[in-house]
Amino acid sequence: MSDFHAAYPDYVTTSRLDELRATEYSYLDAGGHTYLDYTGAGLAADAQLRAQAERLRGGCFGNPHSVNPTSSASTRLIEQAREAVLSYFHAGAGEYAVIFTPNATGACRLVGESYQFRPMSRLVLTADNHNSVNGIREFARARGAVTRYVGLSPDDLRADGKDVAAALGPGGAASHGRGLFAYPAQSNFSGVRHPLAWVDHAQAAGYDVLLDAAAFAPTSRLDLAAVRPEFVTVSFYKMFGYPTGVGCLLARRDALARLRRPWFSGGTLVGASVQGGWHRMADDESAFEDGTLNFLAIPDVTTGLAWVSDIGIDLIHRRVGYLTSWLLEGLAGLKHGSGAPMVRVYGRGPASGGAGS
Repeated sequence: MSDFHAAYPDYVTTSRLDELRATEYSYLDAGGHTYLDYTGAGLAADAQLRAQAERLRGGCFGNPHSVNPTSSASTRLIEQAREAVLSYFHAGAGEYAVIFTPNATGACRLVGESYQFRPMSRLVLTADNHNSVNGIREFARARGAVTRYVGLSPDDLRADGKDVAAALGPGGAASHGRGLFAYPAQSNFSGVRHPLAWVDHAQAAGYDVLLDAAAFAPTSRLDLAAVRPEFVTVSFYKMFGYPTGVGCLLARRDALARLRRPWFSGGTLVGASVQGGWHRMADDESAFEDGTLNFLAIPDVTTGLAWVSDIGIDLIHRRVGYLTSWLLEGLAGLKHGSGAPMVRVYGRGPASGGAGS
């Protein structure tokens, strides 16, 4: 460890996380676990679970699709969670809507099924998208849109900005209506982080942008006052472990108004007629929240965001950066008896540094 601290002298500035590991995550030691699957799911702190238990024991909460006192209590907590999400991502309530979904996949589906793809309009994707984003191409194909993939360099698994510009097209999307450009802020496959500046470039070419932030948000700051994609997908259990079964789509209201859902369900309507055959969708984000929201779990999003905010996402980012660089350097240093490298690292080499490479 002396070599590690010599290589990363600033690591000591993240010591608060050692304290939290010993107190709030001691159940790992009790179970004899070494947990490395943070790409799959984050871990919940004891404080989050205590807050959830205290809230459920201290109140009575009903289905928010009503106006009785228990329903109103649920509605208040759901709206507080929306406000917490907007605040955390610096997304103005007047500009962005928070649509709660079962997961980030559900957020992708909402965009895919509702986006107004037209014959010869374009869907542009990077080759390292999560399959939940890749699946949007099936909606695009069904409506005659053209799907273009941006390939990755075989050496570092990165997409070149020039290739992105070429895929978006020299004439942009304008000649066939708006197009959709979808890419991960951080690849779930390789860990590579793509430039957030691509959002502005794609928008200038006439595209709406779906930014998949599910792998990015757990260790990095996403400021939607600085970068303003039309759609952002988020998974909360990847950010702070609990609750599962709750994600969200952050959607700019101007883009949300252009979406057209192919069906309706309970919770999405102002009204519907069986005999008359008509229906009217709700005028706000509830038009995209099918059925009854997970009203007992959504308030835990507020708790989780407060937990991360208290620790500091920049502190988490630094800690992950030091440990990632240490791991990559160690892997790169492994040698066979012949002196040949034992490991070839794709995507991010030791020189990349940190969690933002």
